[in-house]
Amino acid sequence: MKVLVTGGAGFIGSALVRMLIAETDVKVINVDKLTYAGNLASLDAVVGNPRHYFVQADICDRRTMDDLFERQRPDIVMHLAAESHVDRSIDGSAVFIETNIAGTHTLLEVARAYWSELPPQRRDNFRFHHISTDEVFGSLGPSGRFTETSPYAPNSPYAASKASSDHLARAWHHTYGLPVIVTNCSNNYGPCQFPEKLIPLMILNGFEGKPLPVYGAGENVRDWLYVEDHVAALWTAVTRGKIGETYNIGGEAELRNIDVVNLICDVLDQHEPGGAPRRELISLVADRPGHDARYAMDNSKVARDLGWRPRESFETGLRKTVAWYLENRRWWEDIRSGRYAGERLGLSGAGVVAP
Repeated sequence: MKVLVTGGAGFIGSALVRMLIAETDVKVINVDKLTYAGNLASLDAVVGNPRHYFVQADICDRRTMDDLFERQRPDIVMHLAAESHVDRSIDGSAVFIETNIAGTHTLLEVARAYWSELPPQRRDNFRFHHISTDEVFGSLGPSGRFTETSPYAPNSPYAASKASSDHLARAWHHTYGLPVIVTNCSNNYGPCQFPEKLIPLMILNGFEGKPLPVYGAGENVRDWLYVEDHVAALWTAVTRGKIGETYNIGGEAELRNIDVVNLICDVLDQHEPGGAPRRELISLVADRPGHDARYAMDNSKVARDLGWRPRESFETGLRKTVAWYLENRRWWEDIRSGRYAGERLGLSGAGVVAP
């Protein structure tokens, strides 16, 4: 079996590729444009493996994608390639529209043309798995959880672009019959996450004794999902899920941002003791424009229908994550010295002043 993974040098994509190579016998065709967040170092564990084939390419390039499908003949497409950072979408939305919407459209059209020409048995077994986010649903109040039937109400340019791509994937199934499965996940964390995101940024800043900026009062709530749990759920969904269905994937770990940062400080203090407690580095800064108050995912469908539940608690997953960053300085020092030094992004929203 051949699995084509888009965005396979990114955070979740590379975790998926590593899992597929380590735990299955499939061949992985890994497609990534290698933008700022793509990192070949995240694929060191699979370098040289004959079942891993990497292609640097843009999913928006129709000719290249057509040629890739024709040459590699995938049985499954797992589409993770996307611009994913809300703050960057505030500063510049165009690339999010291009990659997340136009790129998904291109990939769906390429997959449809390829699938329609497959022999009957391969055509019946083909799957297109579109991987998305809980942010498409907007913001929750203090109670309730997102279900697969929750209305879409995206509030950031990033969320709007992913909502659009979800709608395209579903439309290509209902209009053309393309065998699509959609999953929406909560906030991921774990090894190899680009340090613009909350958890790796706080780990690295705390390790280096730098300020720990927390938006607003730190009251925003997220459901945290360990990335290795997520990729196991993705494989379960694409191999056992029902065509045309959507599955929510959450970590069953709702926490306020300030609580997450406090826990990171405590774990760092245990790993690297000495000096003042790292909680003293926390500073509250001007909030992100349109910052959603709360996300929470209802996992009951994927648990009931596919038998998946997260294995890691937030505490166990966080301890593994902190340990990984402390043990893999070479991976992140290259990023911090060039591509991203920890500066704040997303300050171009109206009325926001840099702290």
